[in-house]
Amino acid sequence: MSGGGSQNSLRKALGSIKDTTTVSLAKINSDYKELDIAIVKATNHVERPAKEKHIRAVFAAISATRPRADVAYCIHGLARRLSKTHNWAVALKTLVVIHRALREVDPTFHEELINYGRSRSHMLNMSHFKDDSSPNAWDYSAWLRTYALFLEERLESFRILKYDIETDRPRTKDLETAELLEQLPALQQLLFRVLNCQPQGAAVSNFIIRLALAMVASESVKIYQAITDGTANLVDKFFEMPRADAVKALEIYRKACQQAERLSEFYEICKSMDIGRGERFIKIEQPPASFLQTMEEYVRDAPREEHSPSPPPPEPVKEEKPPVVAPPDLLNLDDPATVASSELDERNSLALAIVPVGDQQPATAPTQANGTGWELALVIAPSSNETTAAASKLGGGLDKLTLDSLYDDAMRRNSQPTSYNPWEAAPMNGPVMQAAPHDPFFASNGVAASHNVQMAAMANQQQALMWQQQQQQMMMMTTPQFQQPANPFANAYGAPVHPYGSGMPPPVQSYQPYPGYL
Repeated sequence: MSGGGSQNSLRKALGSIKDTTTVSLAKINSDYKELDIAIVKATNHVERPAKEKHIRAVFAAISATRPRADVAYCIHGLARRLSKTHNWAVALKTLVVIHRALREVDPTFHEELINYGRSRSHMLNMSHFKDDSSPNAWDYSAWLRTYALFLEERLESFRILKYDIETDRPRTKDLETAELLEQLPALQQLLFRVLNCQPQGAAVSNFIIRLALAMVASESVKIYQAITDGTANLVDKFFEMPRADAVKALEIYRKACQQAERLSEFYEICKSMDIGRGERFIKIEQPPASFLQTMEEYVRDAPREEHSPSPPPPEPVKEEKPPVVAPPDLLNLDDPATVASSELDERNSLALAIVPVGDQQPATAPTQANGTGWELALVIAPSSNETTAAASKLGGGLDKLTLDSLYDDAMRRNSQPTSYNPWEAAPMNGPVMQAAPHDPFFASNGVAASHNVQMAAMANQQQALMWQQQQQQMMMMTTPQFQQPANPFANAYGAPVHPYGSGMPPPVQSYQPYPGYL
C-alpha cells in the first residue's frame, strides 16, 4: 500500500516538473507565450479541475474577434497536448476545455475545429489512448475514450444540422420529410454516444469525470427534445410518404422507442451520482406499441414503386482531329500504273507456277518472239469487272473475250506464210507496215516482269527453239530437194552455203525476252 502511494507521489512530482519546464520554455521561445502558458496551466498534471482564469485565457484567444491565425495556433496547441500525453488527467482536462469552448464560444470555433480535423488527423481520435500507471487510471482511460467519441459526434451533428444543439433551439418540428430523414439519424447517433458515457468502476467517483458527465447529461435533454419533436413531425407525414421513405421513417421511430427506454436508465444513474443537481431531467414517455404495429402494417402493405429506367448515358463527344496532310510522293509510289503492274506480276507468276515448264509439250509451232501465246492467255485472269465476267463465262474456265482473241490469233497465223527459219523476219503483206495485232498484254509492255516470270518465259522460248531445230533437221532428211529461202547474208559471188556451215555448230541465238515482261 505504501509502495503504491510512493509511486503515485513520484508520478505527480514528475508531472509537476514537466509542466514547469514547459512553461519556462514557452516564456523564452514562443511568440504566443501567454497563450502557451494558459494552455499548459489549464491542462496540467494536477488531478483537480483547472482554474477558471486559465480556461478564460484560452477562450479569449479563440473568440471571433481574434485573428484566425491565433485561433488556429490555439487549436494546434490543444491538439499537440492531446497527442503527446499519456496521462489521463492532462488528456481529460484538455477535452473538457474543448467541450466548454464548443458550448461557450461562438460558432466560428466549431468551423475552425472541423477544418483542422479535415486538414490533419482528427485531434479528437482517442481510441488508442490508455494510462496504465494504476488500476484507477484504466477506468479513467476507458471513460475518456467514450467522452472523446461524444465530442467527435457533436461536431458531426453540427456539420449536418448547421446549428449547435445546445446553444440554439431545436428546429426539427418544422422540417420537411427529406430534411427529417437526414437530421433525425444524426441526432439519434449523438444520443447513442451520450448513453455510452455512463461511468464504470473508479470513474464513478472521479471529480473531473463527474463535471464532464454533468455537461453531457444536460445536453442530452435538448438532444432528446429535438428527437421527440422530429419524430412527431415524421409521424404526421408518415401515411403520405412513398414506401421507400416510410421504411426509413419506421426505422427512425423504432430506434426512438429503444433510446427512450435507455435514456430513462441513464437519468436514474445520474441522479444516483448527484449529477445534474438543480437541473430537472425530463420525463421519458414510451410511445404506444399499437401505433408502431400500425406503421409496420402500412409499410408491409404499401405498393412498391416502379423505378423508372435510368436515362441512357450521353454519347461521348467525338473530338474532330485536324486532317493529316500526306507528305508529297516524290518517288511516285502511289502511281496507278505501278500498282497495276504489281498486281499483273502477281497474277502472271501464279499462272506460270500452275503448270510446270518441264511437263509442257507444245503441239503447234511456236509464236513469234514478240507475240502472245495462247497458252499464257488461257491462265490470265479475266477482267476485274466481276459482273461482266460472270455474264460472259463459258465452259472450261474461258470467257468470250479470251475465246475471240484466240480465234483472231489463229486466223492471223493462217494468213501469213509459214517459215521455219527462226532468223527470218516476218514478211510484210504490203508496202505499208501493218498495224500490230491485238495484244491483250499491250498495257503491260512498258512494265518490267518479275524475275520468276522472266525465267519461265526464257525456258519456254529455249524449248520452242529446240523443237524448231528438230523439225528442220527432220524435213531436211526427208526432203533433200527442199530449197532454202534466199539468205540476205549469203555470199553473192559464191555457191550457196548452208547457214550452219559444214561441220560447224549452229550459232547461238541471243535471248531477247518478251518485251511485255521488261
